[in-house]
Amino acid sequence: MEQILEGFLLVAAISVALNVIFKKFQIPTIIGYIVTGTLISEFFNLKSNDEISHIAEFGIAFLMFTIGLEFSFKHLMSMKKEVFLNGGLQVCLSGFVMGVMLYYALHLKDETALIAGLAFALSSTAIVLKTLNDNGDVSKIYGRKALGILLFQDIAVIPILLMIDMFSSQDASINELLLKTFTSAVILIVVLFLLGKYVINWIFYKVVQTNSQEVFIATILFLVVGASTLAHFFGFSYSLGAFLAGMMMAETQYKHQIEVDLIPFRDLLLGLFFITVGMQINFVVVLSNIWLVLGLVFSIMVVKAIVVFAVLNIYLKRRVAAKTALSVCQIGEFALAVFGLMTTRNLLDVQTAQIFIAASVISMFATPFILKKLDVLADLVEREVVVESNETLKPQKLKNHIVVFGYDRLGQEVVLRLKETKLLYIVLDNDISLVELGRSRGENVFLGNVLQSDTLENACLNDAAAVIITVSNEQRVELIAQKIKDYGANIQTIIKANGEGNKDIFGELGANFHLIIEERVMAKTLVHEALQCKIDHDVRA
Repeated sequence: MEQILEGFLLVAAISVALNVIFKKFQIPTIIGYIVTGTLISEFFNLKSNDEISHIAEFGIAFLMFTIGLEFSFKHLMSMKKEVFLNGGLQVCLSGFVMGVMLYYALHLKDETALIAGLAFALSSTAIVLKTLNDNGDVSKIYGRKALGILLFQDIAVIPILLMIDMFSSQDASINELLLKTFTSAVILIVVLFLLGKYVINWIFYKVVQTNSQEVFIATILFLVVGASTLAHFFGFSYSLGAFLAGMMMAETQYKHQIEVDLIPFRDLLLGLFFITVGMQINFVVVLSNIWLVLGLVFSIMVVKAIVVFAVLNIYLKRRVAAKTALSVCQIGEFALAVFGLMTTRNLLDVQTAQIFIAASVISMFATPFILKKLDVLADLVEREVVVESNETLKPQKLKNHIVVFGYDRLGQEVVLRLKETKLLYIVLDNDISLVELGRSRGENVFLGNVLQSDTLENACLNDAAAVIITVSNEQRVELIAQKIKDYGANIQTIIKANGEGNKDIFGELGANFHLIIEERVMAKTLVHEALQCKIDHDVRA
């Protein structure tokens, strides 16, 4: 017990110290956790074990659960192109090309090269989705494409594990394995669907009546871990089960409260996961094969980026395709598990596995830096349009104006009304196609990420008369509202929202945040029109 406590204190002290230092240089906390794991493994001889790895894996599970909260089954089916077409092409093409490379470069056996190539095709769900969630880019076009690819990769783990079973077992029947997997998938989906449709709402209704925050959180943890364990029992990953559980709860009215309560557990376990990733680096093997490791990292990341870019460039703008490709070009955490399993099944020798693991971790280490510079790197492929708009966006020129966040259909209607009243306004949107549309109409629309303080400063938020948020994505609306509050501008903010359930969320932000419930306004308008029709009818009668 004392040894466990000492290890915990050591890990906590090093990770806190490193992240405080790294934060000054704007280095992501993920890197701090990976470096912590490497240091305690190399200098303090603390090694990761199966128990710690299994606990840490729930960090990814909780992350996938929170992503699932934003996707109902209907929403997932609306993403079938991103998930099954883009994701399928990425995994198959990348896996094939890298399998051929490994076969000729490292002289691996056919089956070993194929499985390793497919493992390298997997990207880091934990790093990419955490970063996209933190900066709000998961709702952008490239974020949506990256999410679709990552979801398919999570599903692709299943056939990869099946291939390991087939190639390592002399007695295994391919037909039996396929039948077992198909049957397991059907049972898992049916069970979770029935629970989500008929049981989950009832459970939460009873729990909420207790007025106990602890019971509510315990219920969430039970359902997430239960769904993850059920998926693992049927041969699937914990994270896939958690994602399906999140989709079940996305249909409930409690989804926002669930997400808020789960974030601390998610972030803590994700930190532990990245520490275990750092623990898997063997410096002796890495240093003795440093050029092979670095060459492997470079080759794999380039191949994956080219494949994704080539697939998406067919129907997307080059800039969006490039940002998506760079987002998923790293090697993922599931690859580490695949290499470990291949070693135990004698499909891969220990030294080669260590080289593969080192290459994977280095690519994961580089990912936060790549994601941070996505716009700069994408500029090399295609320059951002509307560059000239930044020149007209000067703080001293804007005062007593209305700042509108979002130029979708509602945003366009708001701008029309503002122009009719002769009010000075400025519109910010992160969708370049909408910005180009607004500029072509001669309207004061600019490209900008409203989650960045520089954008708010350039919009002269402190001197504005009011802010109107018309963004349709509820999660992004919450992020924008919180950013405005954190910015410190005590400005009157009007928010369009769906349903009464958002009152509690936005009510905590302050009295200067005003919620306009879409259904309530629509009902009032409809009744007003109906009464007007009745008056006209009575007059004619």
